[in-house]
Amino acid sequence: MGAATTTHVPTASHDTPDPNENYLTVTKGVWSWLATLDHKRIGVMYLVLVTAAFLLGGIFALLVRLELFTRGETIMGAETYNRMFTLHGVVMVFLFIIPSIPAALGNIILPIQLGAKDVAFPRLNLMSLYIYAFGACFAVYSMLTGAVDTGWTFYTPYSTTTHSAVIPMIMGAFIMGFSSILTGVNFLATVHKMRAPGLTWTRLPLFIWGLYATSIIQILATPVLAITLLLLTCERAFGIGIFDPKLGGDPVLFQHFFWFYSHPAVYIMIVPGMAVINEILSTFSHRAIYGYMFVAMSSIALAVLGFLVWGHHLFVSGMSEYAMMVFSALTFLVAIPSGVKVFSWVATLYKGSIRLASPMLYALAFIFQFTIGGLTGVFLGMLAIDVHLHDTYFVVAHFHYVMVGGTVFAFVGGLQYWWPKFTGKLYNELVAKIGFWFAFVGFNVTFGIQFVLGSRGMPRRYYDYLPQFEKFHQISTVGSWFIGTGFLIVGINLMYSLFKGKKSPRNPWNSAALEWQTPTPPPLANFTKVPVITRGPYDYHLATEAELAED
Repeated sequence: MGAATTTHVPTASHDTPDPNENYLTVTKGVWSWLATLDHKRIGVMYLVLVTAAFLLGGIFALLVRLELFTRGETIMGAETYNRMFTLHGVVMVFLFIIPSIPAALGNIILPIQLGAKDVAFPRLNLMSLYIYAFGACFAVYSMLTGAVDTGWTFYTPYSTTTHSAVIPMIMGAFIMGFSSILTGVNFLATVHKMRAPGLTWTRLPLFIWGLYATSIIQILATPVLAITLLLLTCERAFGIGIFDPKLGGDPVLFQHFFWFYSHPAVYIMIVPGMAVINEILSTFSHRAIYGYMFVAMSSIALAVLGFLVWGHHLFVSGMSEYAMMVFSALTFLVAIPSGVKVFSWVATLYKGSIRLASPMLYALAFIFQFTIGGLTGVFLGMLAIDVHLHDTYFVVAHFHYVMVGGTVFAFVGGLQYWWPKFTGKLYNELVAKIGFWFAFVGFNVTFGIQFVLGSRGMPRRYYDYLPQFEKFHQISTVGSWFIGTGFLIVGINLMYSLFKGKKSPRNPWNSAALEWQTPTPPPLANFTKVPVITRGPYDYHLATEAELAED
């Protein structure tokens, strides 16, 4: 094993925090949190912010579904409806889903899984948090001063002519993009430079591989969105003809720019969810993930191929038929790495000693729902079928099966999986399972029926609809109430555990993963001594003093 040594963390003086003490109690007071450089505290603050965004976006969604319960006006007018579904999309995509797993769970867990005491650039990490919060303030300001009604895609020329507060909202997204870029840079540097001795690339947890691939996309794709939103701001503010045909611009150019970022952004959202599922499945199947390197490389493949398929969003925009054929073929190609993951997950479950704890239920639901979302994406990648289904509720259902049935379920499952680790508290497992079943049943009722709606020609985003669609909308709306109830139960259960929950043991799930080898909650420096890895992945062995002495 070479001349590996164990480096002990020095004992702190009375003027400095003790690195061996629990990160939650090592310092006290609000300022100790606001000015912290500890990745775990920064991750917890991210978690608070993205959870607030999840709550806000969920309220907007429930209002939209309630309005669609009956034909005509139910609780709001057409203009207010346009604002509600726009705010739902903007808040969920930019404020919640994109930062949820990388910025919150990733910040808490990634350095611990690497055996590092923090990320590579702690001050940059704190700055990323405040940049995200600053951008979110712009978004909230735009809601209060004339909420946008353009849809979350900000399509031109409508976004350059509407009287709603487009500039503050897109500036909020522009600012939050910098947070995403800086987080990606930090994670890449941390993975390359701060792995524990013995933690080679072939021993990395698949959660790290997922965040590594996501960071590549964040760094390369997000500047394209930033430039696009900046150009849109200039056109709206100064009347420069870029996207508006009245000013000599080209609205299809905006679509190319936007989707060149936003399709890779789909993988910014879903690849971290896949990464969480790897950890949960391995722990609760009591097996290493089948085909480890294939799964790891499939994350990298998704990061690369995600940049090549944006054109399938523009099949009805007048694109060349040859270009459409190429983009259609590439869309089928990108399904391969996703299929590799699903195959590996199913193979991992085969003959596994499966424990159906609440995080495992979310992982199994992810496999089921993501498979449906992926297969329906193949429909939309086929030229002849997409022309019929484009801009219908079929697209809405497909998108939500990937983003909510995939990413959001993975986020909630990961949150419950690592909750005892970073809080030191156990939640009520029965209540957690009840919340899951409400959310799972409600989700499939809400969006499963929308595949039927879309295939029958119901356009998305419409305020009103024909009589034959009413019963389908009512079923979908009732399902949304179940989703809201389920996630509300989960949230209350987790909050209750903070005050009344039992103290968690070090490793409540009996996991072999590296983050569970450290005390719960982790000390400020994550490990009381630098770990030396001699075996892995998913069967980690830390070198003992005797083994190090033999070397």
